[in-house]
Amino acid sequence: MIIGIPKEIKNNESRVGMTPAGVFELTKNNQTVYIQSTAGEGSGFFDAQYIQVGAKILDTIEEVYAISDMIVKVKEPIAEEYPLIKENQIVFTYFHFASSETLTKAMITSKAICIAYETVEDKDGTLPLLTPMSEVAGRMSIQQGAKYLEKPIRGRGILLGGVPGVKPGKVLILGAGVVGVQAAKMAAGLGAHVTIMDINMKRLRYVNDVLPNHVVTEFSSEFSIRQHIKTHDLIIGGVLVKGGKAPKLITKDMLKDMRPGTVIVDVAVDQGGCFETTKATTHQDPTYIIDDVVHYCVANMPGAVPYTSTIALTNVTLPYILNLAKNGWEKACSLDITLEKGLNIVKGEVVYKEITEAFNLN
Repeated sequence: MIIGIPKEIKNNESRVGMTPAGVFELTKNNQTVYIQSTAGEGSGFFDAQYIQVGAKILDTIEEVYAISDMIVKVKEPIAEEYPLIKENQIVFTYFHFASSETLTKAMITSKAICIAYETVEDKDGTLPLLTPMSEVAGRMSIQQGAKYLEKPIRGRGILLGGVPGVKPGKVLILGAGVVGVQAAKMAAGLGAHVTIMDINMKRLRYVNDVLPNHVVTEFSSEFSIRQHIKTHDLIIGGVLVKGGKAPKLITKDMLKDMRPGTVIVDVAVDQGGCFETTKATTHQDPTYIIDDVVHYCVANMPGAVPYTSTIALTNVTLPYILNLAKNGWEKACSLDITLEKGLNIVKGEVVYKEITEAFNLN
C-alpha cells in the first residue's frame, strides 16, 4: 500500500502523522511511504531522517494526496484538503465529526473511507488512540490554566500551589476520565486543592484510590456544579461522549456566579465543548473573556507540544496502520473489531450512530 503523510495545515498545528521510527517499521514491512517536505519539522523530525528510513519526499500536499492509497494525519482535513481526498482513499486521523456538519458532508461527498482515531475502541470501552492525546491535553489544561490565572492576562492573580501562609488555589475538574485524572495529577502536583466530579462512581472510586488526599471526589450534578463554580479559581471541562457532542455542563448564566478572573479550560472543544460559551480558539489567539471569565478553548492543545505528542501518537497508531497497509481496510477491520469501531464514514455512508444522531441523518 502507498501511505501518504501530508503536512498539517490547521492553524498552529505542528504535529505530524508519524515519526521516522514509525516510517521505518512500515518500510521494513515493504510498505511505500510518501511524506510532504518539512511535514515533520514542527515536531523536530527532518526530511533527511525520513529519507534515511526509506520514505520518499514530495514537495506539495496535492502530490501526497494524489499518489496515496491511505492518508495518515493528525487533525481532521480542513476546507483546502476536501477536494484532494479521493474516492475509496483511506483517511486515518482524528475527525471529531459530531462537532462539524461541514466536515461530515464533505467526507460523505468524497466517498473516502474515514477511520477516526477517536472512535477506535477496545473491548473494555477504552479509546486507545484518543488516550495519549487526552493525557497530553489533561496535563496541559493545568499548565495553561495556571498561566492564565496570572493578573497580566486578566486572571484572578492566583498561584495555584500557594506559598507558606497563603492557601493554594482551587481547581474544579468536570469528568474523571483520562483528561480529568491527568489534570488532577498535575494540579495536585502543584499543590492546588482539587475537586473532581463525575457521574460514574467506578471512576470516582479509582481516583480516590490512586490520587493524593487533597484530591476530593464528588458525584456530579447541576446543583453541585453551581455551588462549586462560586469558589474555584480554575475549572477544567473534560467530559467525553464517544463520537458525539459533549453535554453543556456550564451554561452562560452560570458565568455571573464565578469570581472575576476565574479561568475555564474546555478540553472537550473538539466535540463541541462542555461549556455553553465555548468557541474554538487557536494557540495564536487562545483566550477570550465573557462576563470577566477567561475562556481557554484551543481545539488542538497537544499541538503546542508536538515532539511529545507525535511520539505518543505514533506509539499507538502504528499497529493499526500496519494492519490496514497489509490487509486493506475491509479485511483489517474484520480481523480487529477495535479498528472496525473507528469506521465513521464509508464510501459516502455514515456508519457511526452518534454522527447520524448529531445531524439527523437518518
